[in-house]
Amino acid sequence: MPKDDPSGDNASDLSLTLRLADAEATADLARRIAPHLRAGDTILLSGPIGAGKSHFCRSLIQARLAELGRVEDVPSPTYTIVQVYDAGEVEIWHADLYRLTGPDEIVELGLEEAFEAAICLVEWPDRLEDLAPENALWLDLAPSQDNDSRKASLRATDRRWAPILRQLAQPGPMA
Repeated sequence: MPKDDPSGDNASDLSLTLRLADAEATADLARRIAPHLRAGDTILLSGPIGAGKSHFCRSLIQARLAELGRVEDVPSPTYTIVQVYDAGEVEIWHADLYRLTGPDEIVELGLEEAFEAAICLVEWPDRLEDLAPENALWLDLAPSQDNDSRKASLRATDRRWAPILRQLAQPGPMA
């Protein structure tokens, strides 16, 4: 811990790279993050087609719904653009912005309001341009050469994410 940082927080607390051995490891990452999310949290997911973005989102949503004793089909919002789930005291918005052409379409969807009031999972966040929330957690998924494993790179600028990223760096379930 640097001497000039009495809180123990430093820039390295706001980024993390993990190797995910397979699709189940991607789902496990989502399940480990899910209980820590609250209204106003946004995860921006980038990576090529087939990198596991929708699988991550589906696993996270199903984990939150399971906490409420619910099981629901969680389809990819590729064609609907946004799927909204009632997760008890908070809504979860799952958006796939791949087919959008500009930020004006984001405004029409109501995503700006959702960023403040819901948990938002956004695939293809480059379409947001300047509308991306500053307090978001960025998750970039990159497939490996063997196409089974993934590299997950997480980063944030908001200190809110520091304890979550530190816990993700530890093996096993999160407290």
